[in-house]
Amino acid sequence: MPAEESAKRRSGAGGRARQGGAGTDRHHSGKGNAAQAMRSAAEQLYELLGRRPESVSAVNPTEDGWVADVEVLELERIPETTSVMASYRVTLDKEGDLVGYERVRRYTRGQIDRRG
Repeated sequence: MPAEESAKRRSGAGGRARQGGAGTDRHHSGKGNAAQAMRSAAEQLYELLGRRPESVSAVNPTEDGWVADVEVLELERIPETTSVMASYRVTLDKEGDLVGYERVRRYTRGQIDRRG
């Protein structure tokens, strides 16, 4: 067992940082890629709102990091097509940390988007 404890000390808390979630290696990857930005935006918005995002409908690089639109179920109703959804615009810095968010739209799940 002493060898296992020594390995845990060398890797720092048993290697928890490699398992995902907050504090992962995404901070070391600089600007990263779109998939990382999508995951990061959804995870961090969930931490703030307490509601699990259903999808990321847009992600775009910016000079300072990323901007993503995240779709969240705000009010569940029956039938599901009448449930209230919201689009949140999430701003991430170059390290993938959330620096701002705002709700930009509310709509029912069954609503067709007639915008352009």
